[in-house]
Amino acid sequence: MEHVDCLVIGAGAVGLAIARRMALAGLETVVLERESKPGSQTSSRNSEVIHAGIYYAPGSLKARLCVRGRQQLYAYCQSRSVAHARCGKLIVATADEECATLQKYLDTARRNGVNDLVWRTPAEIAVLEPAVRCTGALWSPSSGIFDSHEFIQALIGDFEAEGGLLACSADVVSIHLAPDGHRVAVVQQGEQLQFRARLVVNAAGLSAWQLARATFGLPTETIPPRYLAKGYYFTHRGRAPFRHLVYPVASSAGLGIHVTIDLAGAVRFGPDVEWQKEVDYVFDDTRRHTFATAIRRYYPTLDESRLESGYTGVRPKVSGPGEPAGDFLLQGPADHGWTGLMNLYGIESPGLTAALAIGDEVAVRLGVVSSAHAEPIGHGV
Repeated sequence: MEHVDCLVIGAGAVGLAIARRMALAGLETVVLERESKPGSQTSSRNSEVIHAGIYYAPGSLKARLCVRGRQQLYAYCQSRSVAHARCGKLIVATADEECATLQKYLDTARRNGVNDLVWRTPAEIAVLEPAVRCTGALWSPSSGIFDSHEFIQALIGDFEAEGGLLACSADVVSIHLAPDGHRVAVVQQGEQLQFRARLVVNAAGLSAWQLARATFGLPTETIPPRYLAKGYYFTHRGRAPFRHLVYPVASSAGLGIHVTIDLAGAVRFGPDVEWQKEVDYVFDDTRRHTFATAIRRYYPTLDESRLESGYTGVRPKVSGPGEPAGDFLLQGPADHGWTGLMNLYGIESPGLTAALAIGDEVAVRLGVVSSAHAEPIGHGV
């Protein structure tokens, strides 16, 4: 049986950021990933946007960790040569009544410590983005984009440099929770492995609920409901009509079908929201016209024939249709009664932006570091 200080289940960006933080604190850490390669689900099926922290309820984990995580992420990308661009974002109102919503965004952003948003008039937008039509907009200069795959590889490099071990195609089949060390059984390519770990972090994303319920055997009342929001992305063929991110006023379950540019300048639109019972990445091309209708609210000259099928992603949520947006849920010993166990639920957007800050938060909550010694912004080793 292999004895380790910390076992992290899930090698998405958040799981790897947690593992890196544990390793930097001197803990012998192993990451177990069920898929054949890290970051192959939620971490690679998104918009790759660096969020400023505009939309989230003041005082929430999403607000606090997004703002700190964004600062950390820009510094980390710079120090580790991860491709990124602080391209800025426009949040546009396409009707007069939506300007009141923009004002609410501005007020919320300021309460979250995001103080660089400014109003832009339609005339100013016509200079910034000639293709966009709107009645008003907010400009967020600290929003940006980055290469999530390079980010994941940098996290792995840091983690392994500190002695950490990443095991892919490793499926956790059982765990016995015990005060003297949790015993974890793993199957990797037909081989049975046994670990004893003082700390276990369930960062399995879409599978976090199943692990907690079926594998860990935690009481049902301690496990929140799981909702799955599938989102589609269409790409734009031909010359890119945008230079910045462009977001409409958000819907109840997401940030609307928005414009994202990648680091090569290519444009994609999405995601929308389709609630589902099980994880399904199949692309439904019949949604094209619905997309075009939504996009034309702020990009009226869109040629629908230029929309091409892109990809889908699935967001794990703790709130469902018609409910207020849920917060990140970091559930520790005080919630379920097991010392040294942390479950992460509902790590959707802005989880990628907040990954480094989430790593700090988990380390603090598990007593690995004090809040006074959380990783300083700009630490890139």
